[in-house]
Amino acid sequence: MTKRTSLKLTDDRQLLLEQASEIVASDPSDDPPMSVVIDAALTHLVQSHENLEEVRGKYPPQTVKDCCNTDVVGLRYRTSIESRWR
Repeated sequence: MTKRTSLKLTDDRQLLLEQASEIVASDPSDDPPMSVVIDAALTHLVQSHENLEEVRGKYPPQTVKDCCNTDVVGLRYRTSIESRWR
């Protein structure tokens, strides 16, 4: 990963940030800073991956796929977790 000092906000990215901000906000009048929203999203991604790894051996693969797969992280063929983001 490269470190960059600027973040280009495309329309799609702005929409995702607004949706995430609504989730992170403590109430309808709260407007959390973008850094808080990004930190929450990154934490959620890491925890989702950890949760997926943890339940792989406890539940049937199809059950895990049905409830845990996302556009970013998902179970593939019972053998590995694949990031579909890149």
